[in-house]
Amino acid sequence: MFAISLGDDGAELRPLEPWQAEEFLAHMDRARDLVDQHVGLAQVVSDLGSARAFLLRYAEKQAADAGRVYGIWLDGTLVGGVMFRLFDAASGTCEVGCWLEPAATGRGLVTRAVRVLIDWAVDRRGIHRVEWVASSANLPSIRTAERLGLRREGVLRGSGLHHGLRQDNEIWAVLAPEWRERRRDTA
Repeated sequence: MFAISLGDDGAELRPLEPWQAEEFLAHMDRARDLVDQHVGLAQVVSDLGSARAFLLRYAEKQAADAGRVYGIWLDGTLVGGVMFRLFDAASGTCEVGCWLEPAATGRGLVTRAVRVLIDWAVDRRGIHRVEWVASSANLPSIRTAERLGLRREGVLRGSGLHHGLRQDNEIWAVLAPEWRERRRDTA
């Protein structure tokens, strides 16, 4: 297995695979209240069987080149994750997503991890457009999209259903030439 360092603080990005279902469930139990505020993942992963099924679904997506999921570990503990929720190399588009447990917030872990994903998608896979979809009420997610240099393209009013309530979802995106230019400007 590989691990990509996310900095000097002991944070690493690694594949998150079905054999890690117990560790993933324990992490989701720690993250559940925070994640459940805006993201359905907390409802999807509720026991060992559903944790394994989620990770298996992403293993199958990876095998089909249609998505991937990675964990963020801090000092050996799984504290969050990032994913290509959708990945379509033929059309040159993908969507990234993320989540964290409370103890890991405010450290820039998601920003650093998503940069790794976007770099790989643009540089290695030739992805032209990377999207980020967030509830308008999810201010930490929106701030992360801004820090990454994504552009807010619009709001899909009432497009999401979370806990039985309609929510607005914001679409943020970056195109490959913009990503490369931003990387040059910040280097």
